[in-house]
Amino acid sequence: MTHGARTDVVCGVDVGTSNVKVIVLDHQGAVVARVVRTTPRDALGLSVDVDGLLKCIEDMIIEACSSHFSVVGVCTAGVGEDGILVDHDGRGVSAPLAWFDPRRQSIFRELGPLLGSDEGFDVDSDPARTMVGWAWARSEAGAENAAHWVALTDLPGVRWTGRTFMSESLASRTGARRSREHAWSSSRIDLTLGSVDLLPPVRPAGHLAGPLVSPRLHDEGILGRDAVVIVGGHDHLIAGWGAEQLSVGAVLDSMGTAEVIVARPADSTHPVRRHLDIAPSIDTPGFTFLRVEELARNVQWASQDPEVARQIRRLLDGAAPIESILEARHFIPGRRGGGTPAYALDAPRDSRSRATAVLGALAVAGREAVKDIRPTADTERTARSDVWLAGGWARSPGWVAIKAAVNGFSPRLITEPELTGVSAALLAAKGIGWTPDAQQALQGAAGAAAAGRQQN
Repeated sequence: MTHGARTDVVCGVDVGTSNVKVIVLDHQGAVVARVVRTTPRDALGLSVDVDGLLKCIEDMIIEACSSHFSVVGVCTAGVGEDGILVDHDGRGVSAPLAWFDPRRQSIFRELGPLLGSDEGFDVDSDPARTMVGWAWARSEAGAENAAHWVALTDLPGVRWTGRTFMSESLASRTGARRSREHAWSSSRIDLTLGSVDLLPPVRPAGHLAGPLVSPRLHDEGILGRDAVVIVGGHDHLIAGWGAEQLSVGAVLDSMGTAEVIVARPADSTHPVRRHLDIAPSIDTPGFTFLRVEELARNVQWASQDPEVARQIRRLLDGAAPIESILEARHFIPGRRGGGTPAYALDAPRDSRSRATAVLGALAVAGREAVKDIRPTADTERTARSDVWLAGGWARSPGWVAIKAAVNGFSPRLITEPELTGVSAALLAAKGIGWTPDAQQALQGAAGAAAAGRQQN
């Protein structure tokens, strides 16, 4: 579809800790433009510059669309825990406290004894949770003027539509939500945010948030007729939904700073276990589960030995042979929530064996996380075929080979490097009634052709 000389497109925005990505998708599902910029932060690199972020996103959309495209739908995904208090006009009255900000540790130490058990909540209680940011924001000057809490990822949509809301998947990251009951914990909110009245309505991902109103985008001539904002949410949940567009029942194994396993078990009564996060599924009944395993922290610890670091690089590059000790448990990873990595007492001393032990232990942890998050599969074929690797580590040939050796089968790779941004664009497309080709969007033309051959 076109308006004048422009073609209608949708945009997916991924607000990441380090970078912001804007992906532009056409009606067929082809990625026709992409822009990446550094996430604007304060001088210390901790708090996001909120006004700078909103300007950055609009700048990126303008650059991506140029004179060729008209935006008819936008969906934003991103970091799950950051947010701000805003007044009745939507202006911030607090700065966002980043999920990795060290100030969270002392706040959580004070809150921890008052929170009680976290059994039944969507996520484990820890310093990264949104409720810790709530407690901090309430102590900021001007907090008495707050009308709402708005998650950072939702903020562009809130500003564009003039309607406050919180994505369901971001509500599940707060530490104060029980999604099985669709209910907030009044005691935790009173303790941290102060009042449930500061929470905006919770909206499911993929639903209409409202009309997209932006003077800048309008003046640039790139705002299409009846342009809208579609509710997005937590980056890993959006990416997991994207993987499901490639194969029903897909498990996403996304590997960057951490390894995040995302899956929607067929059995919605799947028990909630320790270190297993839950959120309402996108587009379907039931729940999606997440499991996080440490990657970068363990590699950094082992890399304090320069020779081990060199051998790890060679293994990841595929330049060194894989030894047969991948599953010998000679390395004990530091797990989510703390714990110092260590070598076992019987670990070999030479650097290549130690490097192999480190990567093997991390691959085993990932395999066990997949089993834990999705304990049953309909068939062995399904178990082998629907685990998709994505993220920076998935582009390392040596790591993919190690994963294959540990898993016992060759994994499937998502070739699109910006999985979250493209998945958000697909969700925007679906939200306005388009039916783009997800294979083309996430695997490119070659991936879509290969999928067609497999189906035939």
